[in-house]
Amino acid sequence: MSNFSRFFPAKRLFSFFSNDIAIDLGTANTVVYVRNKGIVLNEPSVVAVRAHTNEVLAAGKRAKEMLGKTPENIIASRPMRDGVIANFELTEAMLRHFIRAVHDDRSTLVRPRMVIGVPSGITQVELRAVEDAAKQAGAREVYTILEPMAAAIGAGLAVEEPSGNMIVDIGGGTTEVAVISLKSVVFCKSVRVGGDGMDRAIVQYIKRKYNLLIGERTAEEVKIEIGSAMLDPELAKKSVNVKGRDLLTGVPKTVTLTSQEVNEALLETVASIVDVIRVALENTPPELSSDLVDKGIYMAGGSSLLRGLDRLISKETGLPVRVADNPLFCVVNGAGKTIENLDFFRETLMR
Repeated sequence: MSNFSRFFPAKRLFSFFSNDIAIDLGTANTVVYVRNKGIVLNEPSVVAVRAHTNEVLAAGKRAKEMLGKTPENIIASRPMRDGVIANFELTEAMLRHFIRAVHDDRSTLVRPRMVIGVPSGITQVELRAVEDAAKQAGAREVYTILEPMAAAIGAGLAVEEPSGNMIVDIGGGTTEVAVISLKSVVFCKSVRVGGDGMDRAIVQYIKRKYNLLIGERTAEEVKIEIGSAMLDPELAKKSVNVKGRDLLTGVPKTVTLTSQEVNEALLETVASIVDVIRVALENTPPELSSDLVDKGIYMAGGSSLLRGLDRLISKETGLPVRVADNPLFCVVNGAGKTIENLDFFRETLMR
């Protein structure tokens, strides 16, 4: 054995020469973390392709601007639905586009390893679709990690300790609630309700009340501007003008929407999130429940930023609730820490 082979075995050589990647393949956003560099890409999970050929014309922000505005020869769509792959070919094309944007094949000798966050309610068929899409997009090895576990690691929770940690990860398509101890998930519950469900609830509310049809992009903007789970006096005075198509006359129309109306539209969706947290608490072992009294509940995911949601959950559960720093990036940061220290976190990966 040469001196070079002794000090640099094949495994270490692969690790040294490849830019390993962690991906939060979310319903709303895809975030990419490169080992030793951090987060290098944050784009909407949208891809625009030419019909019949699947040639990628745009992905991310540029493709999102095309949603609902394309001619027949161009398809702009969101290939992820409810946290899982809805269209395999488009997901693969989008992944390949994003990976090429951050990973220059000419600068590395081997293909990257990838850690991808997946929802806890994923089926074996859906899991295989994620792994196959990543391999087709250029991965050498693919590891998957449950999103709530990744979110807990990214939020800085001591998942390796023998004590209870509860994480609520509210993404675009799913809400994941997990109790974690000793690098393992003790109990996990997933419901396919999230930011997209909130947007659809606003669309349906306006349709019922005003006979006005708006798009989900407009609904998302309304949610961000005046949406809330609990109203406070200052927010209660705010309103926005919403433009859409009148369902009775077929012509464009504008209505004024108040924050109270948006709060009313979101009640059912928010109640579903609170219910799944209650179920998780009811199924938590007593010794771990006692840890939660002091530690409380941590929230992650972009939709955890909905105004007043942390206060509402605290009121309904009686536990302190904290929103993690940079909640949108908790999953990808957790997956990134895993790829940085794969041996230490190997137990957290799905088998």
